[in-house]
Amino acid sequence: MEHVGVSTLSNHVCELGEGPTYDPHNDTLFWFDIVNGRLIEQALSGGAATVHALGQMASALAVIDGDRQLIAAETGLHVRDIATGKLTLHTPIEANNTATRSNDARVHPCGALWVSTMGKKAQKGAGAIYWFFKGELRTLFSGISIPNSIAFSSDGAMAYFTDSATGLIMRTACDPGTGLPLGEPMVFADRGGGTGDHDGSVVDLDGTLWNARWGEGRVTAYAPDGRLLRSIAMPVGQPTCPAFVGKNADRLAVTSAWAGLDETQRAAQPDAGKTFLLDLPVRGRFEPRVLI
Repeated sequence: MEHVGVSTLSNHVCELGEGPTYDPHNDTLFWFDIVNGRLIEQALSGGAATVHALGQMASALAVIDGDRQLIAAETGLHVRDIATGKLTLHTPIEANNTATRSNDARVHPCGALWVSTMGKKAQKGAGAIYWFFKGELRTLFSGISIPNSIAFSSDGAMAYFTDSATGLIMRTACDPGTGLPLGEPMVFADRGGGTGDHDGSVVDLDGTLWNARWGEGRVTAYAPDGRLLRSIAMPVGQPTCPAFVGKNADRLAVTSAWAGLDETQRAAQPDAGKTFLLDLPVRGRFEPRVLI
């Protein structure tokens, strides 16, 4: 395992920190404490984090424009007014299913959103991955237990996702103009001899997929052909998702969680649940804006 400098980007502790999204227009990182229904906002220039109570579980954010964000929550996709924090339901997703919530999501280069659901208790096969674009919603993959690792190549021609319970990251060709999958998903990478799970991922300009490995305390990098390139040690055992941050998108921020740790494990990982910055230059890219 490779060791690089890791600093604390935010001391705000999340039970289940997830869904980091960087907005370059205000140099701010947003992420969620899913199970506690909170959106955290942190300027990269420093200062204290701002915590927004959402009133329901939420897990992912996409930028619509300078005034609005799209929030994936347990009842569906909500438009958030940045100035007031008001949420308005835009597109219901499993809104009447109280057993499920939103999970991983990512915007395709064309502006489409892949967004997922899962059981609140990770019930087997309770989740799905959906495609949302300009008001239209379709189910892409169903019967998924823990959907994660949704990511796209910069040209929009390749999509990635996983059911963390399987230990396999899948890859499928993708229509660059619509974000819809083409053909059947194929295995891209497996966890090898690891004991943890693939969690969130991002893909850089070189086609390298950066994945947070829940339960293994590391961030792994895979080449476009699925070869493991790097394995970066993290100071916590449950990193959850990376995001490209900075004015040049050349650093990785990584969220984490303390969910599921007992008192002894939490004492051994006092930084669990914080958000970190890796001192590791990357050729990242900014998230596209979502087209609602």
